[in-house]
This record gives sequence, C-alpha cells and structure tokens, in this order.
Amino acid sequence: MIKELYERIYEEIRAYETIIIHRHLRPDPDALGSQLGLAYLIKNKFPEKNIRVVGSEVDSLTYLGVMDQIEDKEYAHSLVIVTDTANRPRIDDKRYSQGEKLIKIDHHPNDDEYGDIRLVNTKASSCSEIIADLSIYLGERLPMVNKAARVLYAGMIGDTGRFLYPSTTAHTLRTASYLMDFDFSASEVAQSMNTNSQKIAQLSGYVLQNLKISENGVGSIILSREVLDKFDVNDDDTAPVVPLPGTIEGVICWGIFVEQVSGYYRCRLRSKGPVINEVAKAYNGGGHPLASGANAKDKHEINEILTAFDALVRDWQKE
Repeated sequence: MIKELYERIYEEIRAYETIIIHRHLRPDPDALGSQLGLAYLIKNKFPEKNIRVVGSEVDSLTYLGVMDQIEDKEYAHSLVIVTDTANRPRIDDKRYSQGEKLIKIDHHPNDDEYGDIRLVNTKASSCSEIIADLSIYLGERLPMVNKAARVLYAGMIGDTGRFLYPSTTAHTLRTASYLMDFDFSASEVAQSMNTNSQKIAQLSGYVLQNLKISENGVGSIILSREVLDKFDVNDDDTAPVVPLPGTIEGVICWGIFVEQVSGYYRCRLRSKGPVINEVAKAYNGGGHPLASGANAKDKHEINEILTAFDALVRDWQKE
C-alpha cells in the first residue's frame, strides 16, 4: 500500500508545474526538515518547476532554511503538499486549501483524514524519515541530494531526541546512516540543534529548579507570562526545555504549560511509557502516544491533565 502511495505521489509531482509545500504551525526540526527536504528533492529533479515552501519563520531554526513569500494567485492550478501535520487546524498558512490537489504526508495518528492522497506511516520515527524513504524507493526518479539529506537528517534526530526515543527503529538508524553518506556535516547539524542562547540556558535552569514532581512521577511546571518576560523569551523559545524533565530520575511523564498572551496555556506533554495522546485529545490537542500537545483554558484544566497523567502512570506501573 505504501509503495502504491509513493507512485501516486510521484505522478502528481510530475504532473504539476507549481508545487507548494506546507507544514505545521510553530515548526520543529522535523516539520522544517520534511518540508524543505521534499522541496530540495523535487527542485533538483525538476528544476523547471515552481517549488515553494510557506509558513512562519522561527529564528532559532533558520539554519535549516527559510520560507518563501508568495501571492494567492500562485495557488491556482497548484499541487499542495502538507508534511508532518496531523490535522487541518495545525497547518501553517490557511491557503493550503486553495490548491487544485492536496497531499498529506505524515507520521502522526491519522485522526483527520484530509487530502486527496494521504501517505501516513505511524511506524516512522519522523516525517523526515518518510520523505527519505520516498526518495530511496523512487531512486533516480527523485534522487537524494546533499541539501535534502542535511535537513532530513536534522528532522530525524530532532523527532527521535538524537535516537533516544522509542520511535527509533533499526530502519530509522539505517536511513540516518544512508543520509550521512551525503556531503554535509552531521556533527554541525547536531551542534546547531544543541546550542542554546544564554537566556534559554537560564530558562532551563529555572525549569529544573522549579519542576514539581508528584508521588507517581508526573512532572509539571507552569511558565507564566511573568516568567517568560523575566527571561525575555516567547512561546516558540520554550521548545528546548521540553525534554529536560525526562532527564530527571523518577519522572515518568510530564507537562510544560506555557501561558499565552490571550490567557490560555499551551501544553507540551511527554511520556516515557504511558500513552498520553488520548488525554491530549480531550483538551483540544493530540499527537504521538508519548509526545503530544494540547491547550488548557486555565489552571483548573492543567490540574485535570495532571490528575489524568497520575492515573495513567499508576495503571502503567501495574502492567
């Protein structure tokens, strides 16, 4: 089935002169890696085509690449491809629906079955791994190139936590090894992803010092507007601190709750074992079984999420 989808996607890429690639809001390395990687692959094979990448910029990730600024008229008779985005509300740049045909390429649970063609592989470590697999399968029809290999490798190590997470498979490592044979510095990519500003380093210290841990091993911290202002950071800047609670002995799952300007809380949820995405879905979110996002309207809902996490951990420890 997946090979049939590879073929269908390739035929659509061949058929369209304008291809516009989207990804999710607040992009991480995998969102950008899969989006840019696919664009580089297509542009290399079909240099005459108009290949565009759109979405908001994140200053800390511009080392991967930058977005295009395009007019609405470019969507006429275009193929739109959305990478690494589970549901339509999370797609960055709502013009994605203005194209002639829509393709979804993703590795999250397929709860929102949007798109004329849907390539969803939940067994993949990342969407970047899927794009690499697409190129490997198609061979000379869509060959790998250095620029694509670099950003796809970044996406893979980003979504696997440098191959620490359970989503890392033998296939993941083989694919990463394949990409490393191309002409880019894997260590440079890793160092770029591992380098934080002084203010993020200070915020990291605050998170580690102020993390609350329940008896069951549920970690939590609220990053209020006051705290964000104190460290001169915004919501997008908080991504590097999300894995930190998982480095503490005894923490099984955790949430980092970031207060937004409008008053609600963005919930960054992670787990080392208990499946948490169903809890996330109950609070206007979703994601992977062990890495999800949600939205809490107030501290009461934050407490509800943490109570649900405590119950999940207790049940998980009985298994």
